[in-house]
Amino acid sequence: MIAFPRGAENCDGTAPGSSYSRGVRRVPADVAELAEHNDREALRRHGAERLERDEALRKIRIRRFAGPARFSDLVGHLRVAHLTDLHVGRVTPMKVQHSAVALTNAERPDLVVLTGDFVCHSQAFLGELEQVVAGFDAPVIAVLGNHDHWSGAAEVRRSLRRAGAEVLDNRHTLITLHGERLQVLGLDDAYTGNADRQAALHGLRTDIATLGLSHIAEEADALWRHGVSLVLSGHTHGGQVTFARLHELAIGKIAGHKYVHGLYGTRKRDTPPLGAVYVGAGIGAAVMPLRLGERGKREITIFELGVEPGAIEEQHGEQEPLSGRKPSPSLVAKRAAKVLAKEAKRERNGRGRGGAARERRGSKEGPSR
Repeated sequence: MIAFPRGAENCDGTAPGSSYSRGVRRVPADVAELAEHNDREALRRHGAERLERDEALRKIRIRRFAGPARFSDLVGHLRVAHLTDLHVGRVTPMKVQHSAVALTNAERPDLVVLTGDFVCHSQAFLGELEQVVAGFDAPVIAVLGNHDHWSGAAEVRRSLRRAGAEVLDNRHTLITLHGERLQVLGLDDAYTGNADRQAALHGLRTDIATLGLSHIAEEADALWRHGVSLVLSGHTHGGQVTFARLHELAIGKIAGHKYVHGLYGTRKRDTPPLGAVYVGAGIGAAVMPLRLGERGKREITIFELGVEPGAIEEQHGEQEPLSGRKPSPSLVAKRAAKVLAKEAKRERNGRGRGGAARERRGSKEGPSR
């Protein structure tokens, strides 16, 4: 059963249950109508003066895409907002986090999905993370990323659940949103070796539209073969600097990722590779907040599930993946060992310095990503 944000209610004022209803809503005819709707909603919710003066709002891009063609046979219309890599902490100002929530709510999504890296390098900002996640008006489903495991996966999970989010750790859930059924599958973080695809796929139905969540986009390749037609991911921050295709050099050639930013695969029916993956540019940063180039801007992605590809204007179509490079067994083992080492260090610090309160006062966010 999906968890609902505190204070959420349906359009008729009743508390939400297993079915989340926002009333009858027509699918916007084209991108121009969508843009006009978004402007009206933003003005209504925040006021023209605030929008004018809030620089953080203007620096976050809203990018919109249709869902897979197969979903058109299974879903009337569901609007899903995807955010990733919030990195709540010192590097990313809280006004950016709250602006992202405000812009998301202005879109009136039926579901918000968050694909990992909620913190940076410590547990110092878990309270602020709870405030951010609790601010979404729609139900929230989340999966963890590598920074969450480095910082303490159990503590991050507890904070997300206290904020009203459902956390999927290698499992799937079936939800009903204003009469439409959607299956959501969530993988735990593959970067740190915590993804268990077999466990997540166990009992998955193939007759229901299925949305996949994975911090690492390359996990989509195997999920497509099991009927997961759309996977949403993060981790790369879109490269953050996208001039002269530097993001593809750094994230693709050097780091070895096939999927750097945007849409890959296919949303067509019965066409290999039988699915698509979207890599979000993220909201926060773990090292420095520098973002240069349009593709590297902070972003919220809206997916109109049930809308055929081509029915609305999109920023770009499906792209060809880079060659990529699978991590070696030794690198996988090194990443897993890093999680254990950080956990052991937290335990030592907790015994020697009085626990989390001391860590919160003295923690410094390191340079790795």
